Amino acid sequence: MTLRLYNSMGRRVEQVLPRRPGHLRMYVCGPTVYSFAHIGNARPAVVFDVLARVLRAEVPRVSYARNITDVDDKIIAAAAAEGVGCDAIAARFTAAYHADLAALGVAPPDIEPRATDHIPEMQAMIAELIAAGHAYAAEGHVLYHIPSFPAYGRLSGANPDEMLAGARVEAAPFKRDPRDFVLWKPSTRDSFGGDQPGWDSPWGFGRPGWHIECSAMIRGHLGEGIDIHGGGIDLRFPHHENEIAQGTDARHWVHNGHVTVSGAKMSKSLGNVLLVRDLLADTPGEAIRYALLSAHYRQPLDWTPETPRAARAALDRLYGALRDQPEGEARAEDVAPVHAALADDLNTPGALATLHALAGQLHASSDAGRRAELAAALRRAGALLGLLQGDAGAWAQAGAPDAGRIEALVARRRDARAARDWARADALRAELAALGVEVEDAGADSRWRMRA
Repeated sequence: MTLRLYNSMGRRVEQVLPRRPGHLRMYVCGPTVYSFAHIGNARPAVVFDVLARVLRAEVPRVSYARNITDVDDKIIAAAAAEGVGCDAIAARFTAAYHADLAALGVAPPDIEPRATDHIPEMQAMIAELIAAGHAYAAEGHVLYHIPSFPAYGRLSGANPDEMLAGARVEAAPFKRDPRDFVLWKPSTRDSFGGDQPGWDSPWGFGRPGWHIECSAMIRGHLGEGIDIHGGGIDLRFPHHENEIAQGTDARHWVHNGHVTVSGAKMSKSLGNVLLVRDLLADTPGEAIRYALLSAHYRQPLDWTPETPRAARAALDRLYGALRDQPEGEARAEDVAPVHAALADDLNTPGALATLHALAGQLHASSDAGRRAELAAALRRAGALLGLLQGDAGAWAQAGAPDAGRIEALVARRRDARAARDWARADALRAELAALGVEVEDAGADSRWRMRA
């Protein structure tokens, strides 16, 4: 394999080598489905979708799992606020998440386990941790005892004083150490329909803590000792640190950076949470995807009003190069620079720059055969990023207010140019411009596209 990735465990770029020859196993922490996905939720989905595409180009078999957390205190709170069951909340927002990701061109993972389908596996793992002296039961809870695992903190580098604040754990009186985290918690039953979701267990009726879910699903679907474990940088501590303590073993820990909004952290209190579905109302999903890939995945990405506009303009240039081009066979040497950029710690800005270089060669070439090769290479290279797989003409004309009227105006302008009635042609161009249409003349022919 040529792929090299930054490993948060050790803080260095390392070559990716599957533990099982020819079979790479990757797990990425998915959503807690209590609300609509925001742009920060979308970033890891897009980043690891690209990584999966690169892996499939290098490894005969890839098993990519991304979970759904469908039991959580936030889901319980959302259900209580609406007066519906937790299942209804989880089903609604799982469907919304799938729809939003599909609009961004994110392919489904090979495996999408749901937490509520794996309660027995979680209970078995908790029992093992108790037997090994890493966990203990107290007042209907089971807690992981952090002092029992001396290597705790190696992934994040957090010191013991920082751990308690960063983990936001409750300093309950029944804890042996205030840093100990919950593996199992009690659920309530009442006669007023306010039941919390729960399952019978050796420790009482209750539900799992968040961290144990991923460890159990990884072991159940991918086995011991996986190759890549991914997620947002906010999961490095405490979630991934806790997974390691529970026994999750990954060779590479890969984390993407935060998304900020005009320099500020997204938060409900600031009113700057950008939902994917709201962005899709006026920005094509492919442009949102391009924007999310425009910064290196490990760096913060600052989303401003200009971000989607710039991404759409960039795609206009790329699709413009492909429009009306003959299709041929891509040459491996034309695609290789894009693959090389992505193999270098998923350098998506470098890969996008290489796509634009290919588009420049395509524009400049006067040889039809070479243009056909370059057009095929541009599409094949774009596929590694999940871009440029649509129809170039449809992209150019997307969002047209009245395509029939525009076609008629372009035809009338074409006739005016043929009659050398330049004043009439200019007037029609101005009328088209008022509709947001840009006309491109090529000899006696003309075509049109919507301005970004």
